[in-house]
Amino acid sequence: MRWGLDTYIGACDALITDHKPRIPKLFISDMDSTMISAECIDELADFAGIKDQVADITERAMRGELDFAQALTERVGLLAGLPEEAIAQCLDERIAPMKGAKVLVATLKAKGCRTVLVTGGFHQFADPVAEDLGFERVVANRLGVDNGKLTGGLVGPICDSSTKKATLLEEMAAFGEGAAALATGDGANDIPMIEAAAYGVAFVAKPKARDAANGWVDSGDLTSVLRLLGVPEKDWVLG
Repeated sequence: MRWGLDTYIGACDALITDHKPRIPKLFISDMDSTMISAECIDELADFAGIKDQVADITERAMRGELDFAQALTERVGLLAGLPEEAIAQCLDERIAPMKGAKVLVATLKAKGCRTVLVTGGFHQFADPVAEDLGFERVVANRLGVDNGKLTGGLVGPICDSSTKKATLLEEMAAFGEGAAALATGDGANDIPMIEAAAYGVAFVAKPKARDAANGWVDSGDLTSVLRLLGVPEKDWVLG
């Protein structure tokens, strides 16, 4: 049976499942171009005057044409020497929630869903984004900083597609059999997580991620995910 937004607002968004959707116990989401409307590393690179160069690598990695860890290491290396204060400026000037993100997170939390932000981006961005949106846990990479400047390296292990899937499985182990997870993302790095979730929703996604999902939102905003789950608008938590 197909349950989707075609029931509500048109056939462009849908969720395909063998049961009527229910509220998940876990909501786990990518950050860049999913919960926020930008790619943080691309915007940060703009402060170093190399946005086009970095954005091209980002785009190819998101399409699944490049190894994520290699592409991340290459892009971070290009930021060596950038003043640390560029992060705060970038957050203030360039990073904003995706439309509907706060409503989605707040509504799911109100219905007893645990929320986790897991990203191939950086704690320096993800931590304040998570606090603003209401996520309860953050899993991310961390930019190396020394003497007030980016080192061009990372601190700790790389958070990649396998980390995203492992985080989902770790979180779901606490809920027991029969619990459902919702995962949202837009790039190739999100595919294992999307495939592992009962409801894997590709949000305005690259073709490979969309093909891997059993749900997709191709237009509109993140409140469309609530519609896919059958949550009536009267139950949305607006803030």
